[in-house]
Amino acid sequence: MSRPLNVVAISGSLQAPSKTIALVEEIVAELATRLPIDAHFIKLNELGPSFAGSLSRAGLPLNVERELQRIETADLLVVASPVYRASFTGLFKHLFDFVDQYALVDTPILLAATGGSERHALIIEHQFRPLFSFFQALTLPLGIYAHDSDFTDYRVSSTFLHDRIRKVIERSLPIITANLEEKLNVERVLDGQLVLNDETVAPAVVRLLT
Repeated sequence: MSRPLNVVAISGSLQAPSKTIALVEEIVAELATRLPIDAHFIKLNELGPSFAGSLSRAGLPLNVERELQRIETADLLVVASPVYRASFTGLFKHLFDFVDQYALVDTPILLAATGGSERHALIIEHQFRPLFSFFQALTLPLGIYAHDSDFTDYRVSSTFLHDRIRKVIERSLPIITANLEEKLNVERVLDGQLVLNDETVAPAVVRLLT
C-alpha cells in the first residue's frame, strides 16, 4: 500500500465508559498491528446530541457534516453498537440515515456488537447486514459479537474474544487490502499516473471507469 488505510470506527453506544467503545478500540488496535492505518473514532455518546433532533442533512451542524464526510470517504468502516430492543441504537441508525445512498458502495465494513448475553449474537446477521446491504457496501464475512462476561472494568478480558478479533482481522485482511489497492488504482488512473488499458490496472478498475 502506498498510504495508510483510512479507518473510521463508529461506536453506537450512548454512554461512556462503554463495552462497545472498548470493543471498537480493541479491534482497531489489533488492525494496527497488521497494517499501517490512520484511524478516526466517532462516538455517538459524544456526537449524538449534535444531530439527534435533525430531520435533514442540510440542517446538520458542521461537526456532524464533517463526520459524515469521513464515513463516506473511509477505506474501511468498523461499526459497532450495543443491542437495544433487539437492534442497534436509534442514534446509530439515525446517523446512517444521513449518509449518501451511494457513498459506501464496495466499502469494506467490519461489523461488531455487544449485548448482555449470547442470545443477541444474531444482531449482526439480522440487523447490521441488511442495513449495509442497502448501501451496497462490502460487509466482511465474519463479524464480532461480545457479551458482558467478555469484559472486566470496561476492558476486553476474554481470551476467546481476543482470539475472535484476531481471527476476524486475519480473515478480512485479503479483502481489505485488495479493495484498497483497487481504490488506489482508480485514483492513479484519474490522476493520469496509470493508463486505462495498462495491464497493471485490475479489470474491476476498468469496469468502474468505462
